[in-house]
Amino acid sequence: MNERSYWIGVVAKERVDVGTAGGFVQLNHGKAGPLERMHAGDGLCLYSPRTAWPDGEPLQAFTAIGRIRTGAVYQAGDGFRPFRLDVDYLPATPAPIKPMIGELSFIRSKTHWGAAFRFGVVRVPAADFALIAAAMGCSFAEDLAVA
Repeated sequence: MNERSYWIGVVAKERVDVGTAGGFVQLNHGKAGPLERMHAGDGLCLYSPRTAWPDGEPLQAFTAIGRIRTGAVYQAGDGFRPFRLDVDYLPATPAPIKPMIGELSFIRSKTHWGAAFRFGVVRVPAADFALIAAAMGCSFAEDLAVA
C-alpha cells in the first residue's frame, strides 16, 4: 500500500476559485507531470501568491485544501487542453503564510521563503500540512482522513 503524500500547488486565487467550484486542480499551466506524482487520498493545499496571474494583487495565502479523489489525470477543454486531477475540497478559511514561515520545515530559507514555491508544486511533510490545515480551520486527522 502506498503511503499518503502531502502537496502544495501554487495557483492564483482566481484559478483556485474555478478549480474548487469544479472539483479539480490544474497546475503549472496545465502540465501533466506534477499531477502524475499525486495519488488518491493524498492531501493537497493550494497557495496563492496573487489574486490573479500574472499581475494580480499580492495575496500570499493558502486558499484551498482537500484530498485527491481518484488520482486519474485527464485532459479538459477545447484548443487549450490542460491536464487536471479531481479533488474533494474541504470548507476552509484562507490563511496567510507569513505567520507560519518560521514553523514550516519545507521552507529552508526563512528570508527567501518564496523560493520554496518556484517550481509550482512541492511535496511537504505531514506535520507541515497539518499546521497549514489547522490555520485554515480544518482538522487534519478528521477532515483529511481517508475512509
